[in-house]
Amino acid sequence: MCKIKISTFEKKCGIVLFIDMTIWEVFTVAKFTEENIRKIFGPEAAEDEAIERLKEYYFKSDVYDHIHNDLPLRILVGHKGIGKSATFKISFEENRMKKRVVVWIRPDDIMELCNDSNNLLKMIRDWKAGLSEIIYKKVLENLNLSKKEMVDEAANFAGKIINRCTDIFKRAIEQHISLEPIELGVIQNYLNKNRIYVYIDDLDRGWSGSSEGIKRISALLNAARDLTNDNPGLCIRISLRADVYFLVRTSDESTGKIEGSVLWYTWTQHEILAMLAKRIASYEGKNLSDKQLLRLPQFRVAQFYDNVFEDRFYGQGKWADVPIHKVLASMIRRRPRDLVKLCTLAARSAYENDHEKISTDDWMDNFDYYSQERLQDTVNEYRSELPDIERLLLGMKPSNREKHTSEEFIYTSEELIHKIRGICERGAFEFAQERKASPQELAAFLYKINFLVARKKLDGGNVIDRKYFEENKYLSNRFVEFGYKWEVHPAFRWALYPGAGTDIYNSLGIDNEI
Repeated sequence: MCKIKISTFEKKCGIVLFIDMTIWEVFTVAKFTEENIRKIFGPEAAEDEAIERLKEYYFKSDVYDHIHNDLPLRILVGHKGIGKSATFKISFEENRMKKRVVVWIRPDDIMELCNDSNNLLKMIRDWKAGLSEIIYKKVLENLNLSKKEMVDEAANFAGKIINRCTDIFKRAIEQHISLEPIELGVIQNYLNKNRIYVYIDDLDRGWSGSSEGIKRISALLNAARDLTNDNPGLCIRISLRADVYFLVRTSDESTGKIEGSVLWYTWTQHEILAMLAKRIASYEGKNLSDKQLLRLPQFRVAQFYDNVFEDRFYGQGKWADVPIHKVLASMIRRRPRDLVKLCTLAARSAYENDHEKISTDDWMDNFDYYSQERLQDTVNEYRSELPDIERLLLGMKPSNREKHTSEEFIYTSEELIHKIRGICERGAFEFAQERKASPQELAAFLYKINFLVARKKLDGGNVIDRKYFEENKYLSNRFVEFGYKWEVHPAFRWALYPGAGTDIYNSLGIDNEI
């Protein structure tokens, strides 16, 4: 095969050469400018992406089909940065393109609702009344039907949401209200199926883990259930952070009635790697099927990275000469945002170092900063639940005795409780409800927020079986020994052990999923 010399100028401009597409193709990755980094990996929060670009690279896992349907109530639960908002945004857009009635509700739309937390039943009634009005008004606004004469006629109509919308849509057609073709299409489609799709996202913005905050979210979930039961055809989707839902679920027995509507949003390592492959491939102009990607073995999925990353990690310790996709998967907490953040940081280093591909040095230059950011993000995310969380996390630094050992950052259940008890000796911890936290409860908390991961060695210790909280929420039961140890997730280790050099790399292992 002949080779063509590509000038430095052409490389920096990201020129793509096509010579007889039936024979071979040369693709040169554009220089890692900020614009191109975003085009390749997307923004950290996928919902900030332009909808057309998001549709090109959004990866639909099985969770999407469980959300994007006509079932009345779906509550999507997952950690921050796992993709809840992006999933809602794609589902909303697909329903909109099918000329369905869709409503998007943000926290500022409902911030004034239900502030009296003394009576749960009253809170539920307030939520039902408030949400009904907000949904109805947004439907009218979205279809440009907020005409005073029509609204006045329906102002005293205290019926159900579906009936109210049906009534006003029929009158809009009967009165020959001037409508755009797309608006008329939405109304006609609604009158055939009588369905409204409501998306309530980002409720945990400004979340407080106080008892009042818990009651407020609990009342909302109960109200949503009642509304969908009372209004056949009303489809409500709500997203909640995992820690918020866990507190609500364990504090209010009435939420047991909505348990069947809850979907835990989780990713496997393979899905995460496929997601990244689709983003890179779509930047290169390739259209990949989600299902096709999932059927490929991981080494084939990783081949889609070849124009962007060096294929192996030429670093130190147990990661030396390991395929780069295995290192990336080990460094993230199964959250797309973690992977995008790490790739973005490394791409910026590649730009500064004038590298055509992201190299081992580019990754290693950013592990420390990436780790510090993950620690700070965790503090910001969970401070409302445990105000003194930063002291707890920093207290998990390895002791002098633990340093320079192959088991640093790894504890048996007994060792973990002993370490946390030592941190508590320097000051007790209280949860947001002003309830003193025991060492066992703090251990469970660290597991719940993905700071700790349960682990067990397999195959003679060559691979690691890791369990995350959302996979097995009762693994950290203080009374039962499951045979797992507990490790500080690799994403946090550089922040807890700055300047460790090769020590951290010597203590790392590769997940058995990759």
